[in-house]
Amino acid sequence: MSNITRPGDPPGGRRAAAVWGIGVSVYFVAVIFRTSLGVAGLDAADRFHVNASALSTFSILQLLVYAGMQIPVGLLVDRLGTKKVLAIGVVLFTAGQLGFAFSPTYGTALASRALLGCGDAMTFISVLRLGSRWFPARRGPLVAQLAGLAGMAGNLVSTLLLARLLHGIGWTSAFAGSSLAGVVVLVLLLLFLKDHPEGHEPEPFPHRGAAYVRRQITASWREPGTRLGLWVHFTTQFPAMVFLLLWGMPFLVEAQGLTRATAGELLTLVVLSNMAVGLVYGQVVARHHEARLPLALGTVGATALVWATTLAYPGDHAPMWLLITLCAVLGACGPASMLGFDFARPANPPERQGTASGITNMGGFVASMTTLFAVGVLLDATGDDYRIAFSSVFLLQALGVSQILRLRSRAARREKERLVASRVSSVHVPA
Repeated sequence: MSNITRPGDPPGGRRAAAVWGIGVSVYFVAVIFRTSLGVAGLDAADRFHVNASALSTFSILQLLVYAGMQIPVGLLVDRLGTKKVLAIGVVLFTAGQLGFAFSPTYGTALASRALLGCGDAMTFISVLRLGSRWFPARRGPLVAQLAGLAGMAGNLVSTLLLARLLHGIGWTSAFAGSSLAGVVVLVLLLLFLKDHPEGHEPEPFPHRGAAYVRRQITASWREPGTRLGLWVHFTTQFPAMVFLLLWGMPFLVEAQGLTRATAGELLTLVVLSNMAVGLVYGQVVARHHEARLPLALGTVGATALVWATTLAYPGDHAPMWLLITLCAVLGACGPASMLGFDFARPANPPERQGTASGITNMGGFVASMTTLFAVGVLLDATGDDYRIAFSSVFLLQALGVSQILRLRSRAARREKERLVASRVSSVHVPA
């Protein structure tokens, strides 16, 4: 299916790569800002004098805003186009990062992270939509994985560069200086980004009121592929997200007795593994579309196994080889979550891609938000027992896998029906 060229597909090429690259650069910066708290969690606890539950509230609020914005952002992208939505997003997440730099209190810092989450929410769906407008459909899986790869590169910058700046020039200078990257990508976006190539304008929407919104959401949700995509994203993304976004550094330093430098290297390994696996998954799915579900479920199984081994390992600390294995396997979670979009994309027509992607993208962030909260509460309740706190990962994985297994047959039948219909519509009988 992935090798079929559909009628009206955009041509791709160098210009498409250049325009899409601008959109990806916005997402790259957004991920730097999103994950900046992951390397500053212990510093934030000291700066604002908060416990584990209050610290987790930073990331929970950020993800709550992000998840809550996904469907509205999907609708906005379908209606307004990529450029306008991305521009709004850049302004918001840059203001949030700058506000976080100068926040004097816990409350103002929370508000800044919420603003950042709102702007961040507008980036990834917009980049997916941009890719679908500039590249042929057969390139969809690879384009999505490359977008995720750019996000991991942003995470890598946050882990390596921002962490050093934070401990070198201080909190305010590090966060305020990083916000300048938002200004740079905003200028590039306004000057050079276009929503679509010439001759590939989307169909205009005649109705844009509440009825239109209901139709977009309802039609997208009725597709089994959209719901399957949501649950794949839900089940695969959150273990690595929770680890990188907040709890990885405290777990490695406080529970495993590592230095911050060593813990930072392990967090970097998660990111590097993500980038390597993303390239592999993108190529595999582009050539073998049926590999999507085995890859997703295999990643979930490997993640559960290595987490269980780490948490159950006798003694106070797990050996370094096991922590390295844990971080390498967690690196597969991000690429596996991108597979959710490969279920939602073929299940919906072009005019619903933004809405369907928004529904799918909610999955992992709802799971991440839930786990961040559970870990923080359990740490406070158990006196910082990370083994009990991180066991919450298995409950959400079990829920997600049960839903994936429930929906997979329906989604496969529906996708086959759409493929047959697409092939029939591409056949032209000579007059």
